[in-house]
Amino acid sequence: MRIKNQFIIISMLMAFLSGSLSAQEYRIEEDLLGKINVPADAYYGAQAARAMENFQISGQYTNDYPDFLKAWGMVKLACARANTDAGKMKPEMLKMIEPACQELIEGKLQDHFKTDLYQGGAGTSTNMNANEIIANRALELAGYNKGEYDKISPNDEINMSQSTNDTYPTALKLTMLIQNDALKIRLKELIAAFNELGSKYIDVLKMGRTELQDAVPMTVGQEFYSYASMLGWELKNLEHAEKAIMVLNMGGTAIGTGLNTPEGYHEYIISHLRDITGYDLSNADDMIAATSSLHGFVVYSSALKTLATTLSKISNDLIILSSGPRNGIFEINLPPRQPGSSIMPGKVNPVIPELMALISYRVMGNDVTVNFAASDGDLQLNAYEPVVGLSIFESQKILANGMKTFREQCVEGITINEDVDKHNMEVTIGIVTALNPILGHHVGDELAKEAKETGKGILELVREKKLLTEEQIEELLDPVNMVGLDKSKYENR
Repeated sequence: MRIKNQFIIISMLMAFLSGSLSAQEYRIEEDLLGKINVPADAYYGAQAARAMENFQISGQYTNDYPDFLKAWGMVKLACARANTDAGKMKPEMLKMIEPACQELIEGKLQDHFKTDLYQGGAGTSTNMNANEIIANRALELAGYNKGEYDKISPNDEINMSQSTNDTYPTALKLTMLIQNDALKIRLKELIAAFNELGSKYIDVLKMGRTELQDAVPMTVGQEFYSYASMLGWELKNLEHAEKAIMVLNMGGTAIGTGLNTPEGYHEYIISHLRDITGYDLSNADDMIAATSSLHGFVVYSSALKTLATTLSKISNDLIILSSGPRNGIFEINLPPRQPGSSIMPGKVNPVIPELMALISYRVMGNDVTVNFAASDGDLQLNAYEPVVGLSIFESQKILANGMKTFREQCVEGITINEDVDKHNMEVTIGIVTALNPILGHHVGDELAKEAKETGKGILELVREKKLLTEEQIEELLDPVNMVGLDKSKYENR
């Protein structure tokens, strides 16, 4: 009996202690819908907590993209400074808010951004997540407790002169600009790798192909240089497209009319954003249009798509050129990266170009998502910006990582099989086109016909029939004469 009573007392004590600890683990916050428990150590507040309950969709969270959170810190810091310049925020309030914003810019506080990237509400949950985190960190730094919003309010101070409808797209665009800088670096590195291959193999003759049939001669270097040129065009396209996401609607607030913004705020906010970010930002000439249209996102996503199409084309070319090793074209060797089969011994697959191609397909699909979302926004706001942001973020991320892998694990290790190229030049019928100016079209037809019937190469028949001397053949096969090679056009690339 005594043991039983002791057990009951211990159980009650544990329950009491558990209840006490539970009470200490949470703070109670209140919003439009009522009270809600928020973890006591969390910097986020009521609205972010509700979003975490409502939107458990993808397992991808805002803190999966650190640059997105950095962008929010930049936006909120610029807003606080603009409000102070306009006389709406007191300087002492700015001094409390600035350090919290700066921490966010520096990569701190990111663990407290836990809202799913898939969310309804046009990004309101993410905006309030940022507002709450900055407010609570500012409170803490000022010596107050989290949740003492009568001192610093997520809505009244951190969101002053703002709406989700201007801050959210701005944070998206700043993130894209930051990530585009990294993307351009990766692209430039890949271009340099192809240029290096072009320089290395500029004098090696090979057969060019059209519709997978022998066409006319070129050099291996010209082929690699052409890939660098294709990617160079994509670099210029990215640089042009990024200008579209430098146009903002900051200060437009809810629908672009600028409701609740003080005089001068529009100029102050752009000035501060330029200073903080280093980008040549501007506000749209029609803020209502800029709030309801996703034009800039569509333009930029399209540039990512065209880059993806070029990367896919190059990747599939490399797969074809490396096909074999005995029953394919086998003009180039790709670095072997892993065994290629669970059943076929000795097989090595072109896994890195395949990876680059499948990444490209995903980017193309993301662009379709952006187009659908942009076309379906209703009236003065497009509520589908979250999926637009996620699609573009993902495309930037996988393209940047993919190009780095493509360069390091594939392109920089490519070698050529010069004997294969030389053999192809000897036996190909396609070289007959290069003989037309010397032998004439009719003789070329006869040579091509006989080559097909006998299986002999064009140059072999030319030698048998003594149509050209060895000196003439050697001169003909000089890349300068054969393909009109002008090395000067490739200098300083």
